[in-house]
Amino acid sequence: MTFETPSTPDAAARHSSLLPAAGDSDPTQYLNRELSWLEFNARVLSEAASMEVPLFERLKFLGIFFSNLDEFFMVRVAGLQAQTHRTITEVPPDGMKPQEQLLAISARAHALFDSAYRLWNTEMLPALHRVGVRIVRPEELDAAELAVLDERFRTDIFPILTPLAIDPGHPFPHLRNKSINLGIMFSREHEGEEPGFGVIQVPPMLSRLMRVRVDGCGRAFVLLEDVIARHVKEFFPVSRLRGTYPFRVTRNWDLEIDEEEGEDLLETIQAELRRRDRGNAVRVEIGVGGGVGASVQRLCRALGIDPNLDVYRVSGPLSIVDLVSVVGEDDRHLRDESFTPQVPVALRDVEDPFAVIRERDVPLHHPYDSFDPVVEFISRAADDPNVLAIKQTLYRTGGDSPIVKALARAAENGKQVTAIVELKARFDEASNIQWARTLEQSGAQVIYGLLGLKTHVKALLVVRREKDKLRRYVHLSTGNYNPHTARLYTDFGLFTANREIGEDVTSLFNLLTGYSAPPRWNRLVVAPLGLHEAILGLIARETEHARAGRKAEIVAQMNALVDVDVIDALYTASQHGVDIRLFVRGICCLRPGIPGLSERIQVRALIDRFLEHKRVFRFANGGAEEFYFSSADWMPRNFHRRVEVLVPLLDPAARTRAEDMLATLAADTAKTWALNADGSYTRVATPTGAATVRSQQRFMELARERPKPADVLARGGRFHIFQVGHGEGGDELRRKNGKKKKHHPQS
Repeated sequence: MTFETPSTPDAAARHSSLLPAAGDSDPTQYLNRELSWLEFNARVLSEAASMEVPLFERLKFLGIFFSNLDEFFMVRVAGLQAQTHRTITEVPPDGMKPQEQLLAISARAHALFDSAYRLWNTEMLPALHRVGVRIVRPEELDAAELAVLDERFRTDIFPILTPLAIDPGHPFPHLRNKSINLGIMFSREHEGEEPGFGVIQVPPMLSRLMRVRVDGCGRAFVLLEDVIARHVKEFFPVSRLRGTYPFRVTRNWDLEIDEEEGEDLLETIQAELRRRDRGNAVRVEIGVGGGVGASVQRLCRALGIDPNLDVYRVSGPLSIVDLVSVVGEDDRHLRDESFTPQVPVALRDVEDPFAVIRERDVPLHHPYDSFDPVVEFISRAADDPNVLAIKQTLYRTGGDSPIVKALARAAENGKQVTAIVELKARFDEASNIQWARTLEQSGAQVIYGLLGLKTHVKALLVVRREKDKLRRYVHLSTGNYNPHTARLYTDFGLFTANREIGEDVTSLFNLLTGYSAPPRWNRLVVAPLGLHEAILGLIARETEHARAGRKAEIVAQMNALVDVDVIDALYTASQHGVDIRLFVRGICCLRPGIPGLSERIQVRALIDRFLEHKRVFRFANGGAEEFYFSSADWMPRNFHRRVEVLVPLLDPAARTRAEDMLATLAADTAKTWALNADGSYTRVATPTGAATVRSQQRFMELARERPKPADVLARGGRFHIFQVGHGEGGDELRRKNGKKKKHHPQS
């Protein structure tokens, strides 16, 4: 990818002498990325095990744990397996070769699997039973209920199923990614022949949870695969069955796109989506049943996987994420307390939101601040006759997005609408293609990202005519324009009419549509055109302040810290006296607390009700503090292979909001873990005599304590913010908007 290159950020150039020399890294100074991710997922599992978490939320965390592992195997493990077949492999900073990583991943993932199923069997099932919810096997039902179940099988299930016998004339079938199947072992006519093997695919369009009646139980279910297994003999009537067991295949699910060769990126991705379901198998999970031992080797040969590394024997139901719905919507006592995001005071019941944003910047801290003002702002802009143009980046917006509808309406109203749609947003590609087509049909200009780069920046630009001149209004954020995930993820956003930022965002959209960067940027730092250098420069500047005896401190919250150059710069800063506090929710390859290297660095990770997703940074800068937020984590892909922005907070109120956020996060002793130098994590303990602080709970309390909104509908204001809570009309609105795609926090 080639751009007209802007000037390099001054900070990196001024302090380059303090940056570590290239090529002198010691592999023992870094943690392995993949193993660090597994430790993140272990913390998710710990929330599922916590007795302080309501039962439904524990079950949800357990489902998220397994869903996370699915994605990890489909992408990261699949990539490592592919590397083992290449002559040249990528060796990470920690020095572990692909095969070494696969061995270590298998050992840790197997241990986590075993822990998760012990939790399911010893704690979750008994806890569900105590509240009147049971998952039973068909043979546990009484005769009358079993007869009803058998009739349901004959009428609703049997006609859909297709038994597949495997022999030289019938090769092993292709099994869909993450589908549940039944493996059936049966004897041949002659004892000397290899045992027969058959497969029945469990229909994914049917619910796995079949409701049944059990005396003394409020809600009882049997699993669809257990019902099918009960009737396997009907599919192989002349065979002598030796056993039946469920299994589930995970496949390589990453897209392989040669954008240079693909003439039409949209068509190329559509073709890849069709191919992706036929990716190589990377893992098989095998449930409880008979005949497993005799067929595992055969199954592994057919799937092309290692029977020692890639087979996961489980002592419970496969795909526990499908079972979360055993807890009903009415079981409020089993869930987290209800919380309704609050509309910021500045935007409540206002006639003219543009006037508010002209006056001062408006920061938003989601989900404590409602995302509704963002949706309403776009909707208002779509209908405002003075708005001439709307430009927006769209990464993951959800299935039935009110934002997409507003943009389509704006285009139909004759406004210049430009949508930068990232088709390569992993696992959301098909959804993005669908609504991108909708926008095109409405007359919007749809751009499918940049060649070789993902457009990960979250930006909105509204151009409005005011008193014979044009004014720019901007919204920038750390999170996606998705009203659903905005209720589940913590993110930071900003409305501003700052002239310099408006000019930069205009240049950003010109870059995305016209491949040309401006000679210089006013306030924004943009990747891949200098963000990496800017972060290194900001760290080096703190190092210089520390050496000069001035105040030097770095506080940074992000999702992942992987980039070796940034880690080395942080090590150098620590060695020169910079105090560094990092809040890294997921992967962290830095080793803190090593004498002489990183003893002034603390790394914390918070796992709680909402997924920590924002990226916010504070640099002491010798006493002249600077605050930033960004769409980018400190990872090579964000610095070099994505379009991202780093945004300074210029308004005093916005800076204060960011400072308070980081301070509250630092005070958390309820849900925070400390990273140790060996890569393990330890729960942070509340100091003796001190009160326990739960930061997310505190943020919810602060949101509730703010002045309550007036009844804007009754007062007839033109800029209405609609509250959408767990109750209070939320279900009705969701029904009107259609079924939503499920998103899981902590993934």
